[in-house]
Amino acid sequence: MKASRLPIVLFIAFAVSSAISQTKYMPHDEFDPNFDSNGGTIYRGANGAPGPGYWQNRADYKIAATLDTTTKTITGRVEISYTNNSPHELSYVWLQLEQNQLSRGSRGVMTSGNGPRAFYGGDSIASVKTVQNGKAYVADYVISDTRMQIRLQTPVPARGGKLVIEVAYSFVIPPAGYGRTGWMYTKNGTIYDVAQWYPRMSVFDDINGWNNLPFLGAGEFYCEYGNFDYSVTVPADMIVVGSGELLNSKSVLTAKEIRRFEEAKKSDKRVYIISPEEVAKSETRPTEKGMLTWHFRMDNARDAVWACSRAFIWDAARINLPSGKKSIAESVYPIESAADSSWGRSTEYVKASIEIFSKDWYEYPYPAAINVAGPVGGMEYPGIVFCWWQMYNKVMWYVTAHELGHDWFPMIVGSNERQNAWMDEGFNTFIDIYASDEFNHGEYAPKRDGEFDPQGKNPARDIVPYLLSPESQPIMSYADAIPGRYVHTLEYYKTALGLYMLREYVLGHKRFDYAFRKYISRWAFKHPSPEDFFRTMNDAAGENLNWFWKGWFVKNYKLDQAVDSVSYVDNDPGKGSTITLENKDRMVMPTTVEVKESNGKVGKVDLPVEIWERGGVFRFHYNSTSKIDSVVVDPDMVLPDVNPANNVWTPR
Repeated sequence: MKASRLPIVLFIAFAVSSAISQTKYMPHDEFDPNFDSNGGTIYRGANGAPGPGYWQNRADYKIAATLDTTTKTITGRVEISYTNNSPHELSYVWLQLEQNQLSRGSRGVMTSGNGPRAFYGGDSIASVKTVQNGKAYVADYVISDTRMQIRLQTPVPARGGKLVIEVAYSFVIPPAGYGRTGWMYTKNGTIYDVAQWYPRMSVFDDINGWNNLPFLGAGEFYCEYGNFDYSVTVPADMIVVGSGELLNSKSVLTAKEIRRFEEAKKSDKRVYIISPEEVAKSETRPTEKGMLTWHFRMDNARDAVWACSRAFIWDAARINLPSGKKSIAESVYPIESAADSSWGRSTEYVKASIEIFSKDWYEYPYPAAINVAGPVGGMEYPGIVFCWWQMYNKVMWYVTAHELGHDWFPMIVGSNERQNAWMDEGFNTFIDIYASDEFNHGEYAPKRDGEFDPQGKNPARDIVPYLLSPESQPIMSYADAIPGRYVHTLEYYKTALGLYMLREYVLGHKRFDYAFRKYISRWAFKHPSPEDFFRTMNDAAGENLNWFWKGWFVKNYKLDQAVDSVSYVDNDPGKGSTITLENKDRMVMPTTVEVKESNGKVGKVDLPVEIWERGGVFRFHYNSTSKIDSVVVDPDMVLPDVNPANNVWTPR
């Protein structure tokens, strides 16, 4: 498909627009002069960039946690150093306790509709303290479902005020199938995927104030940025991988493993840190007795997680970044997953994903990218992802690339997933399309994310049944408010398709890519809103796309373009023709018309979206030289037209 929309042949002699239409279409509603008309603020500019007064708060974490494998319990202590950069003093603060989503009677349990559960968990809070102005206080706090409010002795001052919060806590890790944290048995030991494992700050921003939507399970996360210094203590026979950089390798790895890890940093091919033959053997550990503490650091991130097991094969390879910097791709997986059709190629996929996304959009900022095979079926965190241990061939590539793509959305571009899930899932699905085209000369292309062009079908037309469903919703819906069977279609598929159409059909590659990269660089490690995205794309691409944002994202408008009629000048085909098009529903798009004549000539006319500004009927002159055999709107079927039957005109 061509990036630009240049007409192939022919020239339009004249065009006439008619406001008389008996359709659902209302041009003033679609080309709405009041859409996004509030203008910019000192915090967020009208051009979509952060304003001169933009601010966001910060949370730095020191965490120490211990895993008890007998009871499957994490016991920890977190110290949060919170900085209030807002212009408001804060008399209370909010934290997220996301393990409480698994508590008996939680909103997540009660709204799931799954009936009685075999497992109930949740955070057990042992103590909460605050430190202000050098004085320590026993905190006055209230827990409500997955939220904790701490009511402070004195307000945290605006524009740089400091607060330290100390929480001692514990929780039981759920088994596989109960969320984004879990454990599972393997031949050589239990694998633990550990996430949402510490109380963390809610975001206070200039849009909503405190962001306190409860964690119900579907809507994901919205986190402040900061540095993470964390230690996890586990049985000495286990291997731990985590977000960021391992700081005490000499204490937890053997000399051979350290040497192999350094070799991997210089190799474009995978190097085994622990080979399949070495798994669970005493030679892989400095000691097998007692407990060992693994110390990690992750800077300028919105989260940090880890995984551990004695069953891990561990391999790694160098990641080459566009600036010349290096990172490292790592994979850990059990012997059951080691086939080359499965996790045996994981590090190859990790390395390629990070290199492609870095080249195409924005350079990867983290010291490592790690793929963990285990009980969690696909979940992303800064610098590390959890993926299902049984994946093969193209699914292995698709899931790995998709979860790692989340390092860009929402780890680098820190959108609010719980409120606007499409800004991470859909954007990530979109960049996955092109990564699959590039990887290994298109080994697994085309990648269209499930419904999105499966087995070569048409992605734009495949979404039509959803658009016509009475249960369909706009993209801009709360994540937890979307029916489960439509989550993928709406958050992933429709969002990605919208960006795909903008790139391939409306703007072209050069204009779209420049604007999309500008959005990423402007909002890297910041908190963009949907309006910030819309405005940046408009501004950087030089195109008023408000008609598209409103119809495709904010509303659930449907597209129905039709060829209404063809007539000849003076009833003589040799003198030219008048072709009448009609926009019969609420959505608009630019229009391509293909004309075939009886003398064998074929021509295409590309019409801009502005043909629909004055009404739902548009007539234009076509320089035909013989009778017309057919006129087709959208001949390449690149648009989600809900009624393709009226896209074609032929003489009766």
